[in-house]
Amino acid sequence: MKTLPPGATIGLLGGGQLARMVALAGRRLGYHFVVWDLDAACPAAPVADEVVMGDFHDETTAADFGSRVDRVTLEFENIPLATAERLERGPGLFPGSRVLATCQHRAREKQFLRAEGVPCAPFELVRSAADVAAGFHSIRSGRAVLKTTSLGYDGRGQVKVGSAAEAVEAWHSLETDEAVLEAWVDYRCECSVIVARGHDGRMEAFPMAENLHEDHILSVSGCPARVPEDIRRQGEEIACHLADALGVVGLLAVEMFFTSDGRLWVNEMAPRTHNSGHYTFDATHVSQFEQQVRAVTGMPLGDVTLRQPVVMVNLLGQLWVDQIEPDWTVVLEHPRARLDLYGKAEARPGRKMGHFCLFGHDDSEAGMARLWAEALELRQRLQPDAPGPDPSRA
Repeated sequence: MKTLPPGATIGLLGGGQLARMVALAGRRLGYHFVVWDLDAACPAAPVADEVVMGDFHDETTAADFGSRVDRVTLEFENIPLATAERLERGPGLFPGSRVLATCQHRAREKQFLRAEGVPCAPFELVRSAADVAAGFHSIRSGRAVLKTTSLGYDGRGQVKVGSAAEAVEAWHSLETDEAVLEAWVDYRCECSVIVARGHDGRMEAFPMAENLHEDHILSVSGCPARVPEDIRRQGEEIACHLADALGVVGLLAVEMFFTSDGRLWVNEMAPRTHNSGHYTFDATHVSQFEQQVRAVTGMPLGDVTLRQPVVMVNLLGQLWVDQIEPDWTVVLEHPRARLDLYGKAEARPGRKMGHFCLFGHDDSEAGMARLWAEALELRQRLQPDAPGPDPSRA
């Protein structure tokens, strides 16, 4: 694939905060951006050259979008495969439709992991209530999670169950014709690795992040992860193996569980920049956002070395109590904090409105514990009445 030089135009499928940060990073390298989104006022709009509006199934919009760009990449994976394949045949889509088809469908994703010999939770593909009941007994777990095969993120489309009867009830509540029933994983922590892979097959894995979720939404990420060094290396090796096996050109985010018995199990993958990698904007030599631009354009990948320990805190819509803007001076006056707001007009509970990063100097387990505690205290000072993460879980 021919290298795409600065001055060319990159198309972004999706115009949310990830696209915004990709465009901000790419503009520093001299690239232009056209965003395809349903909303003309999407977060990426102020930093894009153009916004193309229309349904992602619409062939006319796809043709118009494709004619305006030199190469296309993803902001999110809920893109119709027919649209992805059309763009792949035109300006070129990276990561490609094969990667997208695998990562946007939980059953195909789990089957791919199993075929590659990558450890993941025992699972069964189910298509009826009878399948669900039989599957619950087959996976031999006292607890399980029933997940729709598509259109699931931030906890949507999944239900925790503790018996076959609960699993059948959950099946009916999801109103789907296909799902994955997955054994519950007892874990010490959740973590993730983001790997970039170029057209030439070269790969760079960002340092593993440790993640805390609240109500299924990422709340806090810290890097380095507080896990043994061999687990960090194993996570990077797994992420690189998966990116290579899929033939990714761009980024692949791999979410994992560090289990109670000391193993790594892969949970899911995303073929794009990822919320748990926001820390890279300020804490690594090259961010995940710039790295995506470098990878899809064929430019050399950058150095992903962590310059300093960091904890990233998501700022969700419930922080805006009664729609009152938090006092950002709390973060801005802190000498080791960086604030990023996404420019969204309306704050809603669970909506990702921004994040801040807090930097430290001590990457020991004790030093990271202090940094996590300091970051959560800083978040609480933003809006004392707003609900937030449970500090005991950090």
